[in-house]
Amino acid sequence: MRRLVIVSNRVPGLKERSAAAGGLAVAVRDAMARRRKLWFGWSGRTIPGPTRTVPSLTRVGWADLATIDLSERDYAGFYIGFSNSTLWPLLHYRSSLTEYRRRDLAAYLAVNSAFADALVPLLEADDLIWVHDYHLIPLGAALKARGVTTRLGFFLHVPFPPPELFATLPRWEELLGALDAYDVIGVQTSKDAAHLNEALAAAGVAPRAEPFRAGIDPAAFATLARRAARGRDPLRLAESIGGRALVLGVDRLDYSKGLPERFLGFAALLQRFPEHRAKVTMLQIAPISRSEVAQYRALRRELDELVGRVNGEYAEFDWTPLRYLTRSVPRQTLAGFYRLARIGLVTPIRDGMNLVAKEYVAAQDPADPGVLVLSRFAGAAEDLPGALLVNPVDPDETAEALNTVLTMDLAERQRRWQEMMTAVERTSAANWAGSFLARLEGVA
Repeated sequence: MRRLVIVSNRVPGLKERSAAAGGLAVAVRDAMARRRKLWFGWSGRTIPGPTRTVPSLTRVGWADLATIDLSERDYAGFYIGFSNSTLWPLLHYRSSLTEYRRRDLAAYLAVNSAFADALVPLLEADDLIWVHDYHLIPLGAALKARGVTTRLGFFLHVPFPPPELFATLPRWEELLGALDAYDVIGVQTSKDAAHLNEALAAAGVAPRAEPFRAGIDPAAFATLARRAARGRDPLRLAESIGGRALVLGVDRLDYSKGLPERFLGFAALLQRFPEHRAKVTMLQIAPISRSEVAQYRALRRELDELVGRVNGEYAEFDWTPLRYLTRSVPRQTLAGFYRLARIGLVTPIRDGMNLVAKEYVAAQDPADPGVLVLSRFAGAAEDLPGALLVNPVDPDETAEALNTVLTMDLAERQRRWQEMMTAVERTSAANWAGSFLARLEGVA
């Protein structure tokens, strides 16, 4: 079996099972345990001098890891600048938040060239190279320019907006032209594929994107959740809520996740359906990310104020309606929290897939399952027919969905869970990775 070379902005380390690791590390590890792997990317460290292109090599039990350090200047331009202040908001349909600076684009291209310089000496002749996400769109072209002839695949984990919106990016045709180097281009949904293909055609690029729906290992996660529910922290949480229904949200602290709108939706539940007051508690876990970006600092201030306002208006001396954590929680603990929650509240404004939604479903007790309330703008909405779909910017719609679940009978909850679990099993991590790699190897 050919070695798989995975390239992503960040490389997971020994703690890749934490909540902060994100879906990619978990999905790849779960799906391809038997394949020889090299995972290459940024170490997460910055250095005062130039970006270091001699990689550091580490062996963990499931892969070889190779990393490089970025210069402080390249980090500012490549990561904070073009990747997360330009591409991230634009790809999530937030053109009003997009910032463009030519020097950031120059740093973005320079770091992709540095990745190629560092990776080429590590490659074997028959490697499969799988490049991940918007940080590394130009990497395939940089590798081809250095004589790499092995098969190259690219997967975009975030949404792709309508082409007329993406065309507001200066030099957008040049950026999409770099995708011509890839043999296979994958996105999460058929809508993302349609948008990207229309933009590629407008840019004169020949290859076409295909949808490959990312997932989890549902059997393994169900086992983890069943065991974790008996752990210390889930038991502490259960004791602290005192038999009340738990509404759970788990997201990075990011404006694409719809957290202010979610808090307003929960407040609308308490205002419009007062019979639920003191009978339901919401816990939102939102680890801080990209704190160097101004919009993220502003979001955190907004959320702090909203939590204070909701609790100030509705709390009782023995009940705090809204709990809010901004630190990471271990994945095993999260699995236990998912199993405890009567409602999984996953309401991003826009999301490529959202594996939290699928983890929540897999974690449920089939005999007494919770129900997922899901944004219709998450990629997972196409996969999970038993979820209650909402428009996340409408607090009343969210409140009505929460009320529906809180008054739903057991038979209806079981029916919805079974529909969703069947879909989660069908779109597993193994199926996602296997189908993409089959296309990359030219056998599908």
